[in-house]
Amino acid sequence: MYDRPTTRVLAVLELLQTRQRISGSELARRLDVDGRTVRRYISALEAIGVPITAEHGRNGGYSLVSGFKLPPMMFTDDEALALSIGLSAARDLGIAETIPAVASAEAKLERVMPEPVKQKLKDVHRTIRFEFANRGPAVSKRILSGLATAAHGRRRVRLTYAAGTGEATEREFDPYGLSYRRGRWYAVGFCHLRADLRTFRLDRVQAVAPTPATFERPERFDVIEYLGKTLASLRRARPFEVVLKTDLETALALARDEAELLEPCDGGVRLRSSTDDFERCARHLAWLPFAFEVRDPPELGDAVRELGRKLVGAVVAPPPEEPGPEAANPHAGSGLE
Repeated sequence: MYDRPTTRVLAVLELLQTRQRISGSELARRLDVDGRTVRRYISALEAIGVPITAEHGRNGGYSLVSGFKLPPMMFTDDEALALSIGLSAARDLGIAETIPAVASAEAKLERVMPEPVKQKLKDVHRTIRFEFANRGPAVSKRILSGLATAAHGRRRVRLTYAAGTGEATEREFDPYGLSYRRGRWYAVGFCHLRADLRTFRLDRVQAVAPTPATFERPERFDVIEYLGKTLASLRRARPFEVVLKTDLETALALARDEAELLEPCDGGVRLRSSTDDFERCARHLAWLPFAFEVRDPPELGDAVRELGRKLVGAVVAPPPEEPGPEAANPHAGSGLE
């Protein structure tokens, strides 16, 4: 992890900042070096003016002198790049009020960077773009942080939630975790109003208030896995059935979210699902790298045929080539009599 001496010295400084006291053996373990090397790194920090207190004995260790004000943040090139990419991605995660915060954080990061690293960060911002397909409505950072804090602290909350019809209800909710999927933020947990597991879209959450009650999350509960199965099993207005001309392993690799809806059959893998838009469904099917067969309904077959006509019509045939002298005399220049 820390492959250069300078990087390791900076890593020691970071560990000293985050710990009130840390032993030499712990530093050696974290940096994968021996005790003598740790002492050399400590001496290097002291040589540049970082005051460090060393306490010997069984419970001893190293610590920064109380009240010492550290210089501005220092990052390695790799750390700065990771932070810069993360901030760029944060712009598109659908959290309201974060764009000014991201811009401020980027400015602070740039201000403490040496010129060569600063230029690299500018190159990142100019060239890297993220695309989050079907990005939904923005989510309030107050809602997101409130639910994240409650999930981490195993604290039950009182939730005000607006359904798709606009009707708002209040309920107590045990948030097991949050996830960003298909362009939206979701909270998964136990709803006491319905007495069952439920998934809530955060853009529809109107208010979150902590309660004194706590909860225990089920062991090995996987929020991402549960959310994937929930979204895949949503029944939309128009059911359909297609046979994918491939094997189950390949189909799963491309349609992991619909794993529960796939089953082997004669001729391939059967997919039974539903959609709100047959034209969009046809486009998704056409994107697959293998053939497929529409079994039901006829409207989906019509949408696939119409898409096929559009694609064929978009191809302009090249004009026929005019015959050259060689075409008039096929033996010309060939050496044949």
